[in-house]
Amino acid sequence: MKICVHGAGAWGTAVAVNAAARHEVTLWARDAAQADAISKARENTRYLPGLALPASLAVRAGDIGQAHAGADLVIVATPMAALREQLVALRGCTAPVAWLCKGVEPARDATSFGLLAHEIWAQAAPDLIAGVLSGPSFAQEVAEGRPTALVAASPHAAVRDALVDAFHGPALRVYANEDIVGVEVGGAVKNVLAIATGLCDGLALGLNARAALITRGLTEMTRFGLALGARAETFMGLSGLGDLVLTSTGDLSRNRKVGLLLAQGRTLAQAVDSLGHVAEGVYCARTVVQRARGLGIEMPIAEGVVALLDGRVSPQDAVAALTGRDPVPESVQPGAAASPRQSS
Repeated sequence: MKICVHGAGAWGTAVAVNAAARHEVTLWARDAAQADAISKARENTRYLPGLALPASLAVRAGDIGQAHAGADLVIVATPMAALREQLVALRGCTAPVAWLCKGVEPARDATSFGLLAHEIWAQAAPDLIAGVLSGPSFAQEVAEGRPTALVAASPHAAVRDALVDAFHGPALRVYANEDIVGVEVGGAVKNVLAIATGLCDGLALGLNARAALITRGLTEMTRFGLALGARAETFMGLSGLGDLVLTSTGDLSRNRKVGLLLAQGRTLAQAVDSLGHVAEGVYCARTVVQRARGLGIEMPIAEGVVALLDGRVSPQDAVAALTGRDPVPESVQPGAAASPRQSS
């Protein structure tokens, strides 16, 4: 296959390296200077230092509108905030398109809320045959060829098939899924829950507390997803439970690190500045809570994260608010409307 990967961050570089072993791959950087530096060093020193790029991987710079010419598959590997612009530039592209970003688009004005990627697609470029490649994965490990499993989600079989053909191999398994809503909800909400889990670990509350938080967080994620039209089984799969466990417990997780740093007394600005990369949970937490309220869905863990990020509560008070909630039965219908006895 001829594959165009647009966006030379950690994820774009990682999937380009993976696919270059079997396909003709071009990694398109944001600007000429960045592309030239990566090409000459044969290494992405900013995002994946120490990883040698294969000789077969071409590195270029240019607008995505020209970059996709002749491609069999186009991968958009930019942060969520840039996805709309990229999809607009791809209008008219006949090749399957897939994005890698997880989270929500920043709200465009004070009266709106951020959108999931498939909702941006419906607005910006509904003519595209498109979908998402998601699941529990750190870019560093994918680039190193360590065993990983991902989900190719799209309502279009052509997109799912193209992603499987492009990336499925001995070290990387790709599973097809039609439920793009559920896959994207999992990819967004797990980032918010990982901040909460990092906070829990940073306060040394113990492994029991971590397990409880992840499990109840999965309930919140599922409740929210079902209200948006997702399928329940998706949240027990790779992009739901799998990605939640990885992002909440893995030392490479930026969102988990934010929670850890807040627990240590760092301000949000200090925590974010120390990362050097985007932590999508910081930017999508408010939208998740806002949309949940509009749907009549209670998400107390996500609510606690927002209160913490806004500086309205201390780390200790955020935990106290959760542990002080009234008891509820565990077997609550996830899609039920919010009530004092139907919440996490």
